[in-house]
Amino acid sequence: MSKKKSTSDMLDDQLATAETQTVKSTGEVDLKDYAKHSPFSFSKQNYRLLLIGLAINVLGFILMIGGATEDPAKFNADELFSPVRITIAPMLIVAGYVVILYSIMRRPKTQGE
Repeated sequence: MSKKKSTSDMLDDQLATAETQTVKSTGEVDLKDYAKHSPFSFSKQNYRLLLIGLAINVLGFILMIGGATEDPAKFNADELFSPVRITIAPMLIVAGYVVILYSIMRRPKTQGE
């Protein structure tokens, strides 16, 4: 009677295989080799893209700030409903989130590729 392995059992086997492959004969772990076989590796390029996406988001929110006047009795519709606040800033925020999502989902290239 053969028993099917569950997904977690297969992942445990893959992780154990990767760990045994990275251990040198002296007992030291080769971190580069371990990172290559690790399922959750995040490269420098991923971090750069993440920071770029964050900067684009911050810029979008900064462009959306403002529109208040010194006199509460005065209403300035041109400043409040400017194209920068209504169109450009939300597009930057969405673009920032797309870059952040891409940076998280991007698989780093291995040495052989």
